[in-house]
Amino acid sequence: MAIKIIVGAVIGLTCLVLLIAYICFYKVFYSSNKTKKFKEEYPIPVGDIYEPFRDKMVLYIKKARELPHRELSIKSHDGLTLRGRYYEYSPEAPLEILFHGYRGSAERDLSGGINRCFKLGHSALIVDHRGSDTSDGNIITFGVNEHLDCINWVNYVVEQINPKAKIIITGISMGAATVIMASSKPLPKNVVGVLADCGYSKGEDIIKKVMRDMKLPDNLLFPFVRLGGRIFGKFDIDEASPIDALKNCRLPILFFHGSTDAYVPHDMSVQNFEACASSYKKLITIDGAGHGLCYPVDPEKYLSEMESFFSKVLK
Repeated sequence: MAIKIIVGAVIGLTCLVLLIAYICFYKVFYSSNKTKKFKEEYPIPVGDIYEPFRDKMVLYIKKARELPHRELSIKSHDGLTLRGRYYEYSPEAPLEILFHGYRGSAERDLSGGINRCFKLGHSALIVDHRGSDTSDGNIITFGVNEHLDCINWVNYVVEQINPKAKIIITGISMGAATVIMASSKPLPKNVVGVLADCGYSKGEDIIKKVMRDMKLPDNLLFPFVRLGGRIFGKFDIDEASPIDALKNCRLPILFFHGSTDAYVPHDMSVQNFEACASSYKKLITIDGAGHGLCYPVDPEKYLSEMESFFSKVLK
């Protein structure tokens, strides 16, 4: 009888652990109905901090839709079809590959990036991450798999668009984490720099921070988040991180972060900057900018700093 009780208790506990792990996986990593939430005519991020910039963001999207562009797609290392849109400034122009944020989309998060690229004389390739909008998949991995997708997009540009292209890999929020992680891997010499806007230091750190904001016990729940990712998502959130990748980064890298970012703390970019092994790096703080709003808040400074920083590597 005692053995049956013990076995039953073990089975019950195991089921409870798996249930909690699945709930955590679903809440953090699973992207359900990924196209449904982008059905509004002009999607912009949700939150009071974005309302003052609504008209500007809508204008960015309208202009992006009107510009000539090519629909592109690639296959990921695990068989997903990933999609993007290529906006050519000129055949010889430097080319930026841009990656959006967590649960965002290329159109929502990166239409302003197209505007910025054209002002700098750059072509733009905006990419929907796996599990977002037009791309396949339902699992978000906080850069663990996305940075491998970034490398595949770089190779696609070199092989299919312009073998002589000078490429800057650009990301905002989770997209910044993605390009940072890619920067530590072998890349074609075409990649001349990295732009990381409001990126986090580690997937674990940002997940725990959001849990604390929600008044949840982060140290208690995070092991279930990680377990859920490993069992149901087939990846380990701790497998790769921006701050670790930066220890091996040798590419020129420009960091941006808003001083009033309440989602990804400004200090995370400070940590990333300090960890970066590149001999050519710079951190720009945009005063009064919330999460993902550095360019809308101060476009003149953003453009000036980008032009100054990347002019040396684009000559």
